[in-house]
Amino acid sequence: MSTTPAPAPSVEPWLSGTHTDVPAVGRAVLHALELAVIDLTKWTAGLSDAEAHANPLGLPSVAFHLRHLAGSTDRILGYAEGNQLTAAQLDRLKAEQTGSESLAELLAGVEASFAEAAQRITQLASADFNTPRAVGRKHLPTSIGGALIHVADHTQRHLGQAVTTAKILMALRNPESLR
Repeated sequence: MSTTPAPAPSVEPWLSGTHTDVPAVGRAVLHALELAVIDLTKWTAGLSDAEAHANPLGLPSVAFHLRHLAGSTDRILGYAEGNQLTAAQLDRLKAEQTGSESLAELLAGVEASFAEAAQRITQLASADFNTPRAVGRKHLPTSIGGALIHVADHTQRHLGQAVTTAKILMALRNPESLR
């Protein structure tokens, strides 16, 4: 198994000239999701299924972050659409800490979630971003724009944590590299 990441695309999504039919904020969110898939694919390449579920140094597993990326994107977009969480979304949230899916299945789940999210983001991108929305049982205040931007920043936060965990797992294969 190679531990060398795959080469990055020559141009990052935000510089690719794609999604020009989507207003700028929505386009930026779409590009953030695309970049997440590129980076997840790159940095998890070569991880075994067992490593994907490991908690090195007590960190949350790559598998958790992948499940959470898929689920949280759905939940945050639900808030942007003016909905509260469904029972199915709450069940999925509770299950994010456990599971035995293969790494390939986890990555496919993120990609499927992001593909569905892209349709929702495209629809929301032309809405009034200042339209108020409420989050959670306490109905904390946000807006359509706030929720959309949170999809992007939350995705990048968990992407970074997944990549860091993957790098640690690879380094732990060769303890000499930690010196």
